[in-house]
Formats: sequence, C-alpha cells, structure tokens
Amino acid sequence: MPPGESWQPVSRKLVTVRFIVLASTLVLVVPALAIGLWFVMGGWALVIALGVLVTSVAWAGWLIPRIWRSWGYSERQDDLLVTHGVMFRKLTVVPYGRMQFVDVNSGPLDRKFGLATVQLHTASPATDARIPGLPADEAARLRDRLSALGEAKAAGL
Repeated sequence: MPPGESWQPVSRKLVTVRFIVLASTLVLVVPALAIGLWFVMGGWALVIALGVLVTSVAWAGWLIPRIWRSWGYSERQDDLLVTHGVMFRKLTVVPYGRMQFVDVNSGPLDRKFGLATVQLHTASPATDARIPGLPADEAARLRDRLSALGEAKAAGL
C-alpha cells in the first residue's frame, strides 16, 4: 500500500467466507474427480483426488489470508484509493466527481457474516473499483458518503 495514507482494511470475516466457499467447491469437485478417474485409473483415482484436496487446502490456507491482507481503501479529499493484489498489486484512484453511482451487494453467505461489497461505477470501466468484505454498516456509510461527495464534486464541474 502506498505510504502516507490512512488505509482501512476489510473485515477479517472475509477470510472465513472465502474458506467456506472453497470447502463447498471442494465437496462437489473432489468426489466428482474421484468417480471420474475411477473409470480411467482404478484405485489410483482416490490417491489423486486426495492429492488434489490436500494441495488445494494447503494452497488456499496460504493464499486466502494474504489476499485478505492485500485489500484496503483510503478516503482522501478529492478521491478514493482502492488497493489489492498479492503478486500483482493494483491501485485504483477514483475521483469523487467521476463517480456515476455506488452499489452495495451482499450475497446470502455475506449477509450471514454481516458483510457487503461496495462497487463504484464511473464513466470509464477502467476506473471502476470494488471493495469486498466490508461490514454491512460500514458499506452503507461508505455508499452514502461517496454518493454525497460524488454529487458535490460533479456539481462543481
């Protein structure tokens, strides 16, 4: 994250949500893989499926917390900064005056954990940004604040 800014992290609950999504996916994929390989390889199918399971869990156990730590945002006077990425860091600067509208999305699992995603839309898709894993009340506060700032800055153009 660029120095000199007051960076806000996303909720730690995002890690739990991502692990639940991974577990749900693996519960469906690994048995299907084992059954599919059973017809081709016989007894080795179980070993391969178990290897896929162990590798996926180990990889995700290392990667998911790193991805969570990479997300952050900073509200400045004229724009909002959003950063994320583990191997390839991305910093998006969204000027308040360029924002067209702000969405707050929350799926069933996000709602269960009290999380939401704030999606910023501008005239240029290249400067659209999203902030996942925010507490629902913080997402609503940020949506209202960004909408107000966007209207005030756009009116000054």
